[in-house]
Amino acid sequence: MSARARIGAALDVLPPVSLEELTEDAALLTRVDRKYLVPLASAAELLEELGRRPHAPRVLEMDARREMAYRSVYFDTPDLLSFRLAAHGRRRRFKLRTRSYLDTGSTFLEMKTRGARGSTQKDRDAYADAVPDRLTPAARDEVALALDAIGIPAARADDLDSRLRTLYRRATLLLPGEGGGPSSRATVDLDLEWVDATGRGFLLPRFAIVETKSPGQAGRLDRALWRAGHRPQRISKYATGLAALHRDLPRNRWSRVLAGPLATAVPTSRPDRKDVPCVAA
Repeated sequence: MSARARIGAALDVLPPVSLEELTEDAALLTRVDRKYLVPLASAAELLEELGRRPHAPRVLEMDARREMAYRSVYFDTPDLLSFRLAAHGRRRRFKLRTRSYLDTGSTFLEMKTRGARGSTQKDRDAYADAVPDRLTPAARDEVALALDAIGIPAARADDLDSRLRTLYRRATLLLPGEGGGPSSRATVDLDLEWVDATGRGFLLPRFAIVETKSPGQAGRLDRALWRAGHRPQRISKYATGLAALHRDLPRNRWSRVLAGPLATAVPTSRPDRKDVPCVAA
């Protein structure tokens, strides 16, 4: 059995959790997020091991599905302001995307801003009546206000267009706390694909992105990952993906990931994947 198939089988035997239970049990309004790029074989072993333990993780199940298909479209200016602010570690920065849940047909517009004092603001609104790769006038107005609040000229909102899209399948885990402690969450992203404006992109078939979300201290999954030799890595699906596709862009911030796991990426040219057109970077 392939490592990818083993992951699916390991998820299938875990007890389920509903979206309502997940939200109630581990809303985690204050949390620490850690990201790991894990080889599929290691991810399979980890899930199998956790499934054999007492108090095994529970996996989000919706309409009998345990892996959900996602598509994100990222927006940036022609000079890639959002990317460059992240690449240079600027305190004031932003990220804007639509996220579509392909199994349910729902789409949300999500914006994350970070101000001068390092505080992060996340906003998420339903985007059901809009096209996922276009910003409506109302959305641009909201984005302009958010940019102005962190000291970026509001007029830059008029320059934003779609630059990159990512596609992947996600499993979401609820891990019970130990000794009566708080629960934690984790996501496992699989079948990772990045596509730019021309349909050129890449796949990352040998790795999963595992993200843990715990209330401060490391959770059970973090410790299991550490025991297996995996450490948190700096990765952004948008910024790291764009740097991988365009080698002339700044890349030092993600050099470890780009020289490691992303060096195994499989290039693609997929004009048939232009289901969500992007404007060229």
